[in-house]
Amino acid sequence: MRVIRKYANRRLYDTEQSRYVTLEDLRSLILEEVPFRVEDAKSGEDLTRTILLSIIIEQEQADSDAEVFSNDLLQQLIRVYAMSQPLPLARYLEQGTRLMMEQQKKMQDQWQQAMRHSPMELMRELAEENMRFWQNTISQGGTSQGGTSQGGTTKDDDERSS
Repeated sequence: MRVIRKYANRRLYDTEQSRYVTLEDLRSLILEEVPFRVEDAKSGEDLTRTILLSIIIEQEQADSDAEVFSNDLLQQLIRVYAMSQPLPLARYLEQGTRLMMEQQKKMQDQWQQAMRHSPMELMRELAEENMRFWQNTISQGGTSQGGTSQGGTTKDDDERSS
């Protein structure tokens, strides 16, 4: 697991690559499914969750069209924390998100499969097949697959007449 150290000056240091990184760099690691842990450089305290929340906040602010957490949802989450016995919300959110991402992946795969068999792709494949057929026909010296020459006689007829 890759270790990222967070220093007092708020800088993040990737110990594996020996360089400072940004939240965007960590976001890229997440998208590439590279496991990492963020720890305080002095105490060794695990700060991963705090950094992940920072990445989400940055993403929410950067792209208002891709907003995931509406004001209503955030308020409801705050109310869950205030409950005397909070719901096991984390497990439900994790399972629901995992299911949603699996379904999204399946749909993308099916869409790609459908696009491979689109009418244009089918026409292209048929055109290539026709081209191979005519190239083979021409390379066989004008004889068709049944052995008939252009004059309508078979090879056997030509050999008997000679």
